Amino acid sequence: MQSVSAPWSGSVKSGTTPDAAVTEVTGPPLGCFAHHVEAEDVLEILAALDGNQVWIGGGWGVDALVGRQTRPHDDLDLMHREDQEPEVLKALDDLGFAETLSWRPVRFVLTDPAGREIDLHPLRFAADGSAEQSSLTPGEPFRYPASCFVTGTVLGSTVPCLSKEQQLHFHQGYEPRERDLHDLALLRNLPA
Repeated sequence: MQSVSAPWSGSVKSGTTPDAAVTEVTGPPLGCFAHHVEAEDVLEILAALDGNQVWIGGGWGVDALVGRQTRPHDDLDLMHREDQEPEVLKALDDLGFAETLSWRPVRFVLTDPAGREIDLHPLRFAADGSAEQSSLTPGEPFRYPASCFVTGTVLGSTVPCLSKEQQLHFHQGYEPRERDLHDLALLRNLPA
């Protein structure tokens, strides 16, 4: 069986089904309003989360490394410290976000009334600064080396994000979609 490396892809190991891991939650249905997450939204969300350690991954993480928005984004992928989750959820609740999908402990999605989606990924940190995220495959967590927590730029503001190397790692092990190919081309053209 082949395992998928991207913790935000929603894909699972071949031959398994995620259904047992999905929990229905109240709130607007996932994707029901189909609102793109814009650069201003990213900065608003990060400002609300000030004081919590979060890092942008996925498409917005790539664009943060590039320093400009290069494509539309359906959501914002955020890695967060699991031990700060109550504070993160409170801050996002204050912005009107409610949980709409749960694949806990792997990931969960919050959506606001405008349809903006945040895909949250809880990380457990080790003393050396590295972190792990649960996966749907027990005993095979997603690993984050300490060096992968870097900064990028959104609308001229410095933002926390995942490194080029970590983004490339998470783009392995699955059939890339058009937007993945776009992101991979950008990542490969970034300086080392």
